[in-house]
Amino acid sequence: MTALFALATSLLWGLADFGGGLLTRRVPALTVVVVSQAIAAAALAVVVLATGGWSEADPRLWFAVGAGLVGPLGLMCFYKALALGPMGVVSPLSTLAVAVPIGVGLVLGERPGLTQVAGIAVAVVGVVLAGGPQLRGAPVQRQAIVLTLVAALCFGAVLALIAAASTTVTGLFLALFVQRVTNVVAGGAALYATARRGAVVLPADGFPWTALPALAFVGLADVAANGSYAIAARLGPVTVAAVLASLYPVVTALAARGFLSERLRAVQAVGAGLALIGTLLLATG
Repeated sequence: MTALFALATSLLWGLADFGGGLLTRRVPALTVVVVSQAIAAAALAVVVLATGGWSEADPRLWFAVGAGLVGPLGLMCFYKALALGPMGVVSPLSTLAVAVPIGVGLVLGERPGLTQVAGIAVAVVGVVLAGGPQLRGAPVQRQAIVLTLVAALCFGAVLALIAAASTTVTGLFLALFVQRVTNVVAGGAALYATARRGAVVLPADGFPWTALPALAFVGLADVAANGSYAIAARLGPVTVAAVLASLYPVVTALAARGFLSERLRAVQAVGAGLALIGTLLLATG
């Protein structure tokens, strides 16, 4: 069950990243983040009210607040790093986020078996290669590397924090709601500051109302991914759940291949294959 929920996390995150990537071709990235997370927060508010999640409020919710603060910071650093480029370096490097929850699991006493250790190693290499690492070209700006590493640290921290934010399903709904509200507040403040500086926060023709369904999908897929990861981390070893949940770049690459007819580079195809082998080792270990 750990493998099932963790793989569902990868699928949801991969599709959310694919959808978000398409939307940012029309709408500024920070606006996509804030609007999609606001829609997710509204949907979660209904779920929390319907399930009585408010009764699960306890000090663990501070973990959800922390996840809500570092998440937008990670996204802003990641998008800035992508702007500095090259994407073929930034994207694979961001997958180092998996080191944070793995480290937490090891500190808490988890000791994966030899098969699982092999699966972790193979899967992580596969994920990095699936991002299509750029091995030649102009030197990468140091700022891009630093921003990517900060983004990876933030993304990994979100995984660790949201897994610690609740112990029950209804408590998880409340934790995800608190995380999303914090996301919107932090992201909204950044969006306001961006607008005050005179930067573009909306397309020239105004708010893209026709993109609302896509924005809703991105937000809801992201929150569902957080939820499925929290369940995976609770059911089984965090070291296994974190690695399987980090396979989302493979999903994004395959979605681009299927929907946009983008060709997979040889290194990406090899990476996808290694990720699959690593997944099988983890699931059977």
